[in-house]
Amino acid sequence: MTAKSQRNWNGDPADLLKASEGFRLADVDPDATPGYPDGKKRGESDLATGADELDELQERLFAQSRVVPGSPAVLLVLQAMDTAGKGGIVRHVVGSVDPQGVALAAFKKPTKEELAHDFLWRIEKRVPDAGIIGVFDRSHYEDVLIGRVRNLAEPAEIERRYGAIVDFEKGLTDRGIRLVKVMLHISADEQKARLRERLDRPDKHWKYNPGDVDERELWPAYMAAYQTAFERTSTPNAPWYVVPADAKWYARLAVQALLLEALEGIDPQWPAADFDVEAEKARLAAT
Repeated sequence: MTAKSQRNWNGDPADLLKASEGFRLADVDPDATPGYPDGKKRGESDLATGADELDELQERLFAQSRVVPGSPAVLLVLQAMDTAGKGGIVRHVVGSVDPQGVALAAFKKPTKEELAHDFLWRIEKRVPDAGIIGVFDRSHYEDVLIGRVRNLAEPAEIERRYGAIVDFEKGLTDRGIRLVKVMLHISADEQKARLRERLDRPDKHWKYNPGDVDERELWPAYMAAYQTAFERTSTPNAPWYVVPADAKWYARLAVQALLLEALEGIDPQWPAADFDVEAEKARLAAT
């Protein structure tokens, strides 16, 4: 079911992008626009229209949680190689809603205190409250991606983490948290072009990290680590969605569509007034 405000898809984005059984990352073209043949101009128009619907749904979600105990929340998990556009998703998709209903967490290298605990310890503290759209800019998956590629933990520990993640996410969905797990899939050539742009433009030098070139040399290992993560942790209650990200407009539109579908599935309702509306109108008129 496509979102109400995005009428130009020729298929359900959730079905088209889901990493279902038998999924192979190597078969996904990072420059493709699955389900959306109408191009950038129409896509940007749909993105603007979808922003209005997303804003209303987020406000309804937040408002409902103020009066209904145990109301749902949404958690958007963003994973990607560097330059794939996670920041653009935060600005151009999530940024269209009221910030009081959003909780953003960017998980960087663990601190000494965090390393003294289980890898999920720091994640659990940032799980969104009822009525909130949480965003993880990188997440607990770092511990089975870079952790695996860079040998930051023993193989047996990496294996344990897959099961721990599945159990953790099952607990979240049981609590009413709708998970939207997205990998933004960029090609190595597109990443190279984006890194070169950061070097060519002084206003983007602050974004450049020399370590990104080192990580590029491990590209095949990262793609294999993602494939394993999809196979081990894409579940019916918390599936992965792989979004081709060479075209920024498409990646933003697709993630917006996935969020809209999640919120439409929740269908949050405006809370009913707990006072006599007509009486309050009369009181107000008399002042």
